[in-house]
This record gives sequence, structure tokens and C-alpha cells, in this order.
Amino acid sequence: MARKKAENYFSAFVELVQYSCDAAKLLNEIVTNFKVSELEEKMEQIHNIEQAGDGGRHRMMEKLAREFITPIEREDIVAMADAIDNVTDTIEDVMLRIYMFNFTAIREDAIKMVEIIIKCCEALKEALQEFSNFRKSQVLHKLIVDINHFEEEGDRLFVKATRNLFVNEKNPVEILAWRETLDYMEKCCDACEEVSEVIESVMMKNS
Repeated sequence: MARKKAENYFSAFVELVQYSCDAAKLLNEIVTNFKVSELEEKMEQIHNIEQAGDGGRHRMMEKLAREFITPIEREDIVAMADAIDNVTDTIEDVMLRIYMFNFTAIREDAIKMVEIIIKCCEALKEALQEFSNFRKSQVLHKLIVDINHFEEEGDRLFVKATRNLFVNEKNPVEILAWRETLDYMEKCCDACEEVSEVIESVMMKNS
């Protein structure tokens, strides 16, 4: 029974990150097939994904409050759930800015940023699928390195995209709006890396 309870927590982490992956894929669909007339509908779809993720996190916290024995430290379970939830929240934040700033077209470098967000989320999902075996895993460390690599790729593209924005865009409103939106795209990659740091922390505590 104890083993089943432990697996339930690790499965719940994978369930939570799936919401992040779903939100990232939907964001990619929005920016690659951009239609202003669909923005409000798409924003609601991403919000529904984010709300479902919140529901999963709340269920995990309710379970945690009832149980005395946990597979990893309680604060690590909370930190993991919060960090994964933040990934989905930040992806929704990107969508909100695309809607609020009333963009009529999507910049090519923004599309590339979203592609990196997907890479980060998918790599994070792989790491969390392996996380239950963190004491013996031969591949978990490599998966964490992959997430860090994608986050660094996102950093480089963010710097390049921001410079390109200030060099080539003449409209100051567009500059400010896209600067903030690109910043939130980069934060999505940072949020994925923060989850990987929680995984690393658990591995170190139990090594």
C-alpha cells in the first residue's frame, strides 16, 4: 500500500506537467496559425487547461494533508507541485499578453521561442516520468541537463529577439508590448528549469 501511495504522487506530477505540455502545444497552434478573430476563444481554452492544472494541484495538497508517510519530504512535494503549476501559469501569461496587446501578427522570433517552450515542457515531462526511479535512474541526470540546455537556448534566442526588436521596430508601443511578451516566453523556459532544480534537490537529499 505504501508503494502505491508513493507511485500516486509521482503519477500526479506527470499529470500536472501534462497540463503544461497541453498549454504549450495550444500556444504553438495559436502563434503558427494566428487568427485575431480566434484569440478570445483560444485564451479561454488555455485558461481551462490552467484551471484543470490548478485542480490537480489542489487534489494533491488535499491528499498530502491526510497522509503522514510520503515518498519524499512534504516540502519537496509542495515545491514540485507549485513549480509545475507555475509553468502552466506562465504559459497562460504569454497568451494573455498576446490578447491584451492586440497583436495583429506574430513575429517569427516569437514563434521560435514557443518552439523552445515546447521542447522544455516535453523534456520536463520525460524527467518527471523517470522521477519515481530517481534513486536508481541512469538517465534522469541527462534529462535534467537537456532541460537546462533548452533553457539556455531560450535565453540566447530571447537576447537575439529583443535586440532585433529594438533595432528594427520603429513603433514604440510595439516595442514595449513585444518586449514584455518575449520576456514572459523566456520565463516559461525558466519555470521549467526551476522544476528540474527541485528534482535535483530531491536527488541530492536522498543520495
